[in-house]
Amino acid sequence: MEDILKQVQDGTLSVEKAKEKLAGYEDLGFAKVDHQRKKRKGFPEVIYGEGKSPEQIISIIEAIKAKEDDVLATRISREKAEAILKLHPELIYYDVAEMLSWKQTAFVNESDHYIAVVCAGTSDLKIAEEAAVTAELLGRNVKRFYDVGVAGIHRLLDHAEEIQNATVSVVVAGMEGALPSVVGGLVAHPVIAVPTSVGYGANFQGMSALLAMLNSCASGISVVNIDNGFGGAYNAVLIDQLANNERSF
Repeated sequence: MEDILKQVQDGTLSVEKAKEKLAGYEDLGFAKVDHQRKKRKGFPEVIYGEGKSPEQIISIIEAIKAKEDDVLATRISREKAEAILKLHPELIYYDVAEMLSWKQTAFVNESDHYIAVVCAGTSDLKIAEEAAVTAELLGRNVKRFYDVGVAGIHRLLDHAEEIQNATVSVVVAGMEGALPSVVGGLVAHPVIAVPTSVGYGANFQGMSALLAMLNSCASGISVVNIDNGFGGAYNAVLIDQLANNERSF
């Protein structure tokens, strides 16, 4: 701020340009891109793609890249991704997770800490992959444990030791949402429960799983919104950073 004010005083920066820089965001008309988020939060702004047109997403991506920040966009359908990749083939599309990313430099995490992403069934994979890919793109190590739901509890127990050695677990489940309670009873670290909208009619698009997770009798479980793999992973990343005595800024 002092540098900007000095430039105005010296006449090397106009008042209008100074106002833009001090505002901390770029007004695209349909969106205000928060360029100071990395300084405040440690990570740049993440684009939520659902409800946005490919053209709007492209404009936001270009604004973020112009500031040399990494790009992460969630809820990007294959159709939207194809339109975006035509103009920006340097981006990477994660088909199952429905995410787009671009990083200035590859980040290698040499720590032996990792986040466990535990998924109940194959039908929950989209949300589990959203969580796993988010954590990886935010610089964390991830181990995946998929199709280990309570209908065949032996499948989970076969991986119990590896899950117990994680710093934090993100547990994704639909139907009755029982898996986080089981994992919570096996581990000594925080569990982030992610309910999904997968299930038959009485699942109520994820409400039964959400309520079951909120009412878990296992301690140490926090719950995010239905189908919010990104939010679950973001919280897990913050926990893993603290466990590693790291800060991203």
